[in-house]
Amino acid sequence: MPTPTSTQPAQRLEALSHQLDHPIPERGMMSTDKRPPITCHILDTSLGRPAANIPVLLTLHSAAPDLSFRSTTNGDGRVTAWSPSSPSSSQSQPPSSSPSLEEVFQRKEDQRWSLLFDTESYFGARGIETFFPEVQVRFLVRGGQKEEHFHVPVLLGPFGWSTYRGS
Repeated sequence: MPTPTSTQPAQRLEALSHQLDHPIPERGMMSTDKRPPITCHILDTSLGRPAANIPVLLTLHSAAPDLSFRSTTNGDGRVTAWSPSSPSSSQSQPPSSSPSLEEVFQRKEDQRWSLLFDTESYFGARGIETFFPEVQVRFLVRGGQKEEHFHVPVLLGPFGWSTYRGS
């Protein structure tokens, strides 16, 4: 077994400092990818792991009619992209002409949003009857906050949940 030299600790510190100065991009996201203005993350507290494959509906309630976007949590329990899913986009317009989340989010007015998580299908796939078949989180984005990112983490169990504004 080689004997440590006096330069090895210094090299390790230099390598660690370099990693802290240059964080590794989130899995599944290239460093050039732009994240949506609203994201979420679900952790299953009964397993101590991310909750994958949960359908999520993001809805803007201050528009007439409501505008919705759909996604599903990835293997890391995160939503990193949204697809338009409003009644107007599915019936009267082709999906390609529906506004993107980024376009809708940049409108100047205050916006009331909700995230609806289908927790019944998630727990049902594991044979668990949950008390909360869905979890809805409603929040307000003020007109002056449009340059900010809104991340909504959810801590989820079959019999309880909590949330907060993340970063």
